[in-house]
Amino acid sequence: MKLLSKPTAAAPPPATKDPVPEETRRVNPLELPAWDNLVRSHPGSSFFHGTAWAKVLQDTYGYRPFYFASFDAQRLLTLLPVMEVSSWLTGRRGISLPFTDECPLLSSFATAPSDLFEQVMACGKARGWRYWQGRGGRKLFSWAPPSVTFFGHTLDLSMGEERLFAGLQSPVRRAIRKGEKEAVTVEMAQSLEAVQSYYTLHCATRRRHGLPPQPFAWFRNIHQHVLAEKLGQVVLAKLGSQPVAGAVFFHLGDKALYKYAASDPAFPHLRGSNRVIWEAVKWYTRHGYRQLDFGRTSGTNDGLRRFKLGWGAEEHLIEYLKYDLGKRAFVTEADEAEGWHNQVFRRLPLFLSRMIGACLYRHCA
Repeated sequence: MKLLSKPTAAAPPPATKDPVPEETRRVNPLELPAWDNLVRSHPGSSFFHGTAWAKVLQDTYGYRPFYFASFDAQRLLTLLPVMEVSSWLTGRRGISLPFTDECPLLSSFATAPSDLFEQVMACGKARGWRYWQGRGGRKLFSWAPPSVTFFGHTLDLSMGEERLFAGLQSPVRRAIRKGEKEAVTVEMAQSLEAVQSYYTLHCATRRRHGLPPQPFAWFRNIHQHVLAEKLGQVVLAKLGSQPVAGAVFFHLGDKALYKYAASDPAFPHLRGSNRVIWEAVKWYTRHGYRQLDFGRTSGTNDGLRRFKLGWGAEEHLIEYLKYDLGKRAFVTEADEAEGWHNQVFRRLPLFLSRMIGACLYRHCA
């Protein structure tokens, strides 16, 4: 971690009172029945700002919600969602939000309201946070440098299915057509059985990438709070009864998110992953969704970046923020997507990797 030398990075510059009709206050979205309606009232909102993700985080790992918001009648004006991660191994800190690719501050103003930042930092100091991390939305914190930067990709679904297919790069179109000629079926489901089928692929894929899989309890809670509430779906490509590729999608309002993906390396010729994504694109387009988010991509992963661009997605930067409360400054850090740990987890037996994942993920949000 590198401490930035400019003292101006320690705090936002003095600002005039923001024209917020109601003071920013701390709320618990799990105690507000109409929370998702409020979230949908803000044009910049995403699935992660809703209650389902907060429930998954709390039920799986015991994280505590500290959401800071201001309202105007029934409209959400600003929102900075924070989950407190309290760990004997990695300390206590505030994350906006754990295990998200991008969950920016929502604001109806050109910059972050000054009282919002001050209130979050005061809460963090009182709670003993080591730091606060924001995942996206740095443009609203114009005084702060990014801690680490990723690529994001979004696909505009409003152009319609025909134009979307025409906008695919030629290798992607060929892969879809080839997949359609194979004896592969694509199923969309929200059942726990579909989650279990996907999870088998997920564990094997995480091992190939040199990462431990999340515990199944994580996906069981996704089923309970997301899929069973009709806020997402599992898409599986199958050869007979055998899953060869799959993905998990979330959605809220008119936006969808491609969150998890996995495939069986024994069947690359079936182009199962391409079929899964294309069938999901068609489904979301036909059901009136406006946007599909492909999640974040590390700057070191050129292959994944090219894959997402091949779908005609528009690229943007996702800039994280990290404020060290002890040093009272924004800090930078390295992108740790690749490292020695990848080689270790590629060699571990799967059962051992699953055990490590079940133990470590709650500490490493």
